[in-house]
Amino acid sequence: METFQKICLAITVLGAITWGLIGLFDFNIVDALFGDDSTLSRIVYTLVGITGLINIGLLFNHIEETK
Repeated sequence: METFQKICLAITVLGAITWGLIGLFDFNIVDALFGDDSTLSRIVYTLVGITGLINIGLLFNHIEETK
């Protein structure tokens, strides 16, 4: 896995942990760190969403490896 995809995967995992904290404890760490509805919070959420889309490629790696 190339470095860029590893970075994207790490950001996606952090996003998943954030959603876990929201679901389990009703605690949003992004809002706690950057403020409720701040521009920085929106950037973080956008970044996590984009990295999630980039990581869709991981689902299809096995297809490329078998060719």
